[in-house]
Amino acid sequence: MSYQVLARKWRPKSFATLVGQEHVVRALTHALEQQRLHHAYLFTGTRGVGKTTLARIVAKALNCETGITATPCGTCSSCQEIDVGRFVDLIEVDAATNTKVDQMRELLDNAVYAPTRGRFKVFVIDEVHMLSNSAFNAMLKTLEEPPEHIKFILATTDPQKVPVTVLSRCLQFNLKQMPPGHIVDHLSHVLGEEGVPFEPSALRHLAKAAAGSMRDALSLLDQAIAHGAGKVEEAGVRDMLGTVGDDYLFAILDGLKASDVQAMLAVADAMDERSLSFESALQELATLFHRIALSQFAPKALADDAERARLAPHAEAFDAEFLQLCYQIAIHGRDDLGLAPDEFAGFTMTLLRLFAFRPDNVPAGSGRSRAAAPTASITAAPAATPSNGGVSPELTLAPASSPARPKAGADWHDLVGRMSLSGLTRQLAQHCELAEMAETQVTLRLPPARKSLLNTKAPQDKLQAELQAQLGKAVRLSVVLGEAETPTPAERNRNEKRDRQEKAVAAIEGDPFIRDVRDEFGASIDESTIKPV
Repeated sequence: MSYQVLARKWRPKSFATLVGQEHVVRALTHALEQQRLHHAYLFTGTRGVGKTTLARIVAKALNCETGITATPCGTCSSCQEIDVGRFVDLIEVDAATNTKVDQMRELLDNAVYAPTRGRFKVFVIDEVHMLSNSAFNAMLKTLEEPPEHIKFILATTDPQKVPVTVLSRCLQFNLKQMPPGHIVDHLSHVLGEEGVPFEPSALRHLAKAAAGSMRDALSLLDQAIAHGAGKVEEAGVRDMLGTVGDDYLFAILDGLKASDVQAMLAVADAMDERSLSFESALQELATLFHRIALSQFAPKALADDAERARLAPHAEAFDAEFLQLCYQIAIHGRDDLGLAPDEFAGFTMTLLRLFAFRPDNVPAGSGRSRAAAPTASITAAPAATPSNGGVSPELTLAPASSPARPKAGADWHDLVGRMSLSGLTRQLAQHCELAEMAETQVTLRLPPARKSLLNTKAPQDKLQAELQAQLGKAVRLSVVLGEAETPTPAERNRNEKRDRQEKAVAAIEGDPFIRDVRDEFGASIDESTIKPV
């Protein structure tokens, strides 16, 4: 017996087995159960989402020998003949090859005759937008007032090209692209039934390559089985698709996190040796930055636990603002590949851009060092005993070489500046103010507008560990929501930056030479180009 491709073998034959179109199935099921049958339906959607398959299922529901039903039996002669494409009262027309008005008139002349075997004569016109204007005009009257025994099912990938006069005579259903999760689940089921061993990670690559088309996913699965000699493994699928593996992408992120530009360029060399697509790599890298940003602000949006766990360290390591910049660099780098001397140069230049635009809070030992801060020890010294007999320590700062410890108040700003923080932990520290410091308790106040920083507990735990290291004793960190009474470190940094900018602008505007040029030529100053030094 000849081999039947998976896309045909596993074509859904009932509403129950149709994947990913629940909104359409619900509407059609209710209509069939209540016998509220329209004479014309229009199914729209991209390739491989089930338009023609759904049309055949509707034809079975209308002509099943058990009666009009939302659950056709699948065993009667009508259902079986529809499944194999031999039902005489199911007329399938490819509008792409039958565009002329004469062909449409011939079809409509046949419509007046009663069904030969079935309850209804069903006309399925695929890619209906390919019909000529004359053909559309010829079918309008029949489409508006068809005989009782006629049902029209139109399908198209481009409903914008279908005349409004036709659209208004049809019930329109928009079929959605298949989510990757639905595709992976269906491919897993198919492989289980076929008895083919597989790696789940390989199916995720196939689902991504299918771009929402279940038919394309099954065709790629056929190819992957042949490529893997009866097995579907991630390495084989990556080679088949020519996609960039996650290992390369995460190696780039690891190099960026460690401020190791040589490691990042080594990844590019390895990809070049395997002739991998640099355009695909930048697309996948932008997607990865997007997923990391999601894990920072909305971790529940990532349904895959394994993905969430793998992204968590990077979500912690990178600032949210820097991630947004990385995303922009990746997508613009992809756009610029065509302008680069060659794709390798364009890709490596994008990696160098990512490295060059790192924030100042890079790890120690990187090529872009921060200004050295004076060495100081930070301790918690008890203040005067209050009247209630309790001890209320306050934060004091003193140079390491000096035995004296003059009180500096709750100088949270200096403490944050001396702590080695990054990612969400750094953001949390900078947007808080010190509300209270007791012997074993440090309480911070976070403005409600920044409460998303408390979505995960890891930043608080890391900030507590850093506080304990700085204070030299065990303390418990508590973060409460409330409006800050004093400027937070983030606000003070913004204010200082604004002051420096205003001083730079004032210095330029006050320069005698600049004033003379403005007066002589009527020139103006673009303040956005002025940067303080």
